Amino acid sequence: MTVVGPFGLSVRDQALEADVQAGLAAVEEGLIEATKSEVPFITEAAQHLVRAGGKRFRPLLVMLAAQFGDPYAPGIAPSAVVVELTHLATLYHDDVMDEADVRRGVASANTRWGNSVAVLTGDFLFARASHILADLGPEAVRIQAEAFERLVTGQILETAGPRDGRDPVEHYLDVISGKTGSLIAVSGRFGAMMSGADETVVDILTQYGERLGTAFQLADDVLDIASDSHESGKTPGTDLREGIPTLPVLHLRAQAAAHGRPEDIALCELLAGDLSDDARHAEALAGLRAHPALEQARRDTIRYAEEARSVLAPLPECDAKAALVELCDAVVHRAG
Repeated sequence: MTVVGPFGLSVRDQALEADVQAGLAAVEEGLIEATKSEVPFITEAAQHLVRAGGKRFRPLLVMLAAQFGDPYAPGIAPSAVVVELTHLATLYHDDVMDEADVRRGVASANTRWGNSVAVLTGDFLFARASHILADLGPEAVRIQAEAFERLVTGQILETAGPRDGRDPVEHYLDVISGKTGSLIAVSGRFGAMMSGADETVVDILTQYGERLGTAFQLADDVLDIASDSHESGKTPGTDLREGIPTLPVLHLRAQAAAHGRPEDIALCELLAGDLSDDARHAEALAGLRAHPALEQARRDTIRYAEEARSVLAPLPECDAKAALVELCDAVVHRAG
């Protein structure tokens, strides 16, 4: 049994391990190649987050999904590069919007070079992803375009906030489905599709990715509050400091509105204030860590992970399926 990929995923079959490791190595080479430019400064900026590392969660899912067809098909590694480039591009843009200082344990691109360079570098990565997509065929281009539209729509919905009368939690889950679920769904879809898997299998792995992607993001929400050392390299409570209402905060607000407990209302008021002060920020973090809203967010994470696991039921029993099930467990464990 060998540990590969994010979260210490254990792979019990040597052939599967070899395929996954070779696939991820090809993706790393592809990412470096795709982020090269004739302009050295562009190369430096474009490779900034590539070289900082990361979980490579999406490429791993591509490789596992490809096991249900021909795992050596030529389009698999390039499609994994496409989804990871797209993901990386969104991180450059997110850091500008969030005014983030740190990403993956290193200075964010906007901190190092300014907002304009960070935004344009993200655009450069989108362009390179599109270039690779062109060689994968019109169906792949369409799938990626639809996912990108959903991703941007999710970001806009987050920025605009819920319309009057809309449940903020439902709105937020729609945001997450677009911002995170869409691209992870494409990871499962590309892996299966590029491998020539049956259309039913492609659909199952697409649905699996959608649900797992939502669980993945909700686990991040929990970690942002509960963890002393955020796995992404971001400072704990980053979303709180930036005033971004993630799921634990939304659950807190709902409970405060429903029950009117003074301590809940006081914590909501604290969160709504200026958390740039370290003492107020620490107080807000401690309050949320001790509040039932955090456990409620954990339960939501588990629910989506269990839905992802259930979707896999029709697939034949094999080591790749066992690894996909273990990914569900790993996501839940992150939020535990």
